[in-house]
Amino acid sequence: MKVDLFDFDLPRERIAERPVNPRDCARLLHVTTSGLADHVVADLPRFLRPGDVVVSNDTRVIPARLFGHRGEAGIEVTLHQRLGLAQWKAFARPAKKLKPGDLVRFGPDFTATIAEKGEAGEVTLAFDRAGPELMAALEEFGRMPLPPYIRKGVADQQDRADYQTVFAKEQGAVAAPTAGLHFTPALLDAIDAAGATRLTVTLHVGAGTFLPVKVDDTDDHRMHAELGVVTADIADAINRARANGGRVVAIGTTSLRLLESAADPDGLIRPFDAATDIFITPGYRFRAVDLLMTNFHLPRSTLFMLVSAFSGLDRMRAAYAHAIAGSYRFYSYGDACLLHRETFA
Repeated sequence: MKVDLFDFDLPRERIAERPVNPRDCARLLHVTTSGLADHVVADLPRFLRPGDVVVSNDTRVIPARLFGHRGEAGIEVTLHQRLGLAQWKAFARPAKKLKPGDLVRFGPDFTATIAEKGEAGEVTLAFDRAGPELMAALEEFGRMPLPPYIRKGVADQQDRADYQTVFAKEQGAVAAPTAGLHFTPALLDAIDAAGATRLTVTLHVGAGTFLPVKVDDTDDHRMHAELGVVTADIADAINRARANGGRVVAIGTTSLRLLESAADPDGLIRPFDAATDIFITPGYRFRAVDLLMTNFHLPRSTLFMLVSAFSGLDRMRAAYAHAIAGSYRFYSYGDACLLHRETFA
């Protein structure tokens, strides 16, 4: 499909710089076949049924943005995919003069070696420490990897809390699963009271997830792989709920992409522990997810393509036009929408 189909104009003032407080007071646009309805995130339990399963992503964002030096030259890197206990793929800039074997120093005793150099500024970093020791060094020297459209990517101390969901547990994401940013303990209690079951899966979100697509045709786009886990217990719980008539409500496109990756052709969820580079565009047949709560996404992005596949391109263009006209807040710290798979054929 032509990428231009997924383009739209968004005024700069619609981009949220900070989340609302409390988080569940963010607005929620309910998108159905009968039209569009304005709500707030705290209203989500009203749209749930007893027996539904609400599936969130429990990945935890790490301070993945590092500033260092190769000799006298300054280097900025953003980690985006863990390869091992001490190795990460990263985007570096400037990357032109970097070569394998170069040492980059991020702190007085914290370094990494360029193990490989790829295309478009991608490098493989081999750090001088591994596992928990590496995570501790990132906490000390790294910064939260805010998307470039929020305050030009410059994070502060407040973002250490703001850019983390209430579900955050498994370290490894370099971007937040943003729909989860809206949830509070009070909202979780209300979901429980509605008779829905809350479950978590893990997809370590990569830095390429939210970027615009730069090719002209979706067939030419290459997705970056992200590591995901659906345990056997979680798969069984989802399958039991669906067998009993419950719906699967994915909180965020990351949860949806992982569940669709784990589903067999008949929609049965299988245990999953691997990388996924699933790319969902209109025409995709959804197998695992019935409802999707998600934020408002970038034009020409894979995520706007995904929601257009889920609810129909015309419907999503109309929903986004309504949101823009109604001063909804966009992107990672912005508002959300609730989409139903049954609203399209």
